[in-house]
Amino acid sequence: MNTILSTTLRTVVASAILSSLALGFATASSAGEGSTPPQVIVKFADLDVSTSRGAAILYGRIEGAAETVCARMYISAEAYRWAKRTCLPKVIGEAVTKVDRPALSALFASHYGVSPPVLLAVAGAR
Repeated sequence: MNTILSTTLRTVVASAILSSLALGFATASSAGEGSTPPQVIVKFADLDVSTSRGAAILYGRIEGAAETVCARMYISAEAYRWAKRTCLPKVIGEAVTKVDRPALSALFASHYGVSPPVLLAVAGAR
């Protein structure tokens, strides 16, 4: 009797956990649909990004802004914790790509082991 009760209880608890995780992911993904993703402006006119020191300071600012953006993308802190590992590199990589400075790209590569995404410019039709 004790074995049957504990097996049933485990099944119920496991089902509840899986359901709440699925619901958390569903609400997090639906929150971004049809709305503009959050943005944070990072100013760096005061920095010389061509130096390693300037690039490191800017990278720190971008990291802080990326944490803010990623946290705002999810409806709950739990959903954010689950998605943080994928969200941060994506958002930081996009910002590093927009700034387009070698020292900053090198910092991103050293943190994540990959180059930031590349923006491709398309020449106008002739």
